[in-house]
Amino acid sequence: MGIGRIGIWDLASWAPLGDQDALAELEQLGYGAVWLGGSPSADLTAAEPVLAKSTSLVVATGIVNVWEAEPSVAAKAYLALADTYPGRFVLGIGAGHRRIIGDRYTKPYEKLVSYLDGLDDGGVPVEARVLAALGPKVLRLARDRTAGAHPYLTTPEHTEQAREILGTGKLLVPEQKVILDTDQDRARANAREKLAMYLRLPNYTNNWLRLGYTEDDLADGGSDRLVDGLVAWGDEQAIRARVQAHLDAGADQVAVQVLGDDKLSVFRTLAPALV
Repeated sequence: MGIGRIGIWDLASWAPLGDQDALAELEQLGYGAVWLGGSPSADLTAAEPVLAKSTSLVVATGIVNVWEAEPSVAAKAYLALADTYPGRFVLGIGAGHRRIIGDRYTKPYEKLVSYLDGLDDGGVPVEARVLAALGPKVLRLARDRTAGAHPYLTTPEHTEQAREILGTGKLLVPEQKVILDTDQDRARANAREKLAMYLRLPNYTNNWLRLGYTEDDLADGGSDRLVDGLVAWGDEQAIRARVQAHLDAGADQVAVQVLGDDKLSVFRTLAPALV
């Protein structure tokens, strides 16, 4: 599956993903894939319109939450999409967060394993599915049971560690938030606003601590060091440097999430530097 070096990460509700002309432009600009965030439903209804209105973009879920529906639902939907759009869909799954899932969130690793078993039973091939993997244990599961990993809200240092665990031949597509703004104070304020919800989710904060950040970095909306490590901001070359750092660390593709207004315009501006 040719997904290209640079993908787009956004919610399925982002208007350009429903606009055939906008999707054609994104394809022409050289973006290779769209990662649909916001926990799209397991029936994959969010993916079909993007596939139907584009011609070459690979569409992936980032991610289907394994607590929301049985794997048989995702498997049935995957098979329908794979039949209609062969080679253009990747099923990304993940365990989500205890704070959001609630009391059902018990033994998430075992839940992932059983969900993958269900996808096996439903006929979803290993090469068409990836895991939202952050820690070493789930990265190893991604290596052994899927095509690879789609880490969210990480750093190039994490990408390097993930590649070491995954080994060669496995897909690695980290998400990277970017802000096209050279005003330091404004960019960091925007970044902190977007990061606030994630600072309350242990899956992410524990991963940042493993990467060498400290509890002080997590306090008061996040230190400048944390903010700058998680969100690439600045001009086109600054953003290109961060994306390239992921690629140099072993990423196959970087899924770029633009923060701020008029995202389509930002993707146009960034294309010459990124793709």
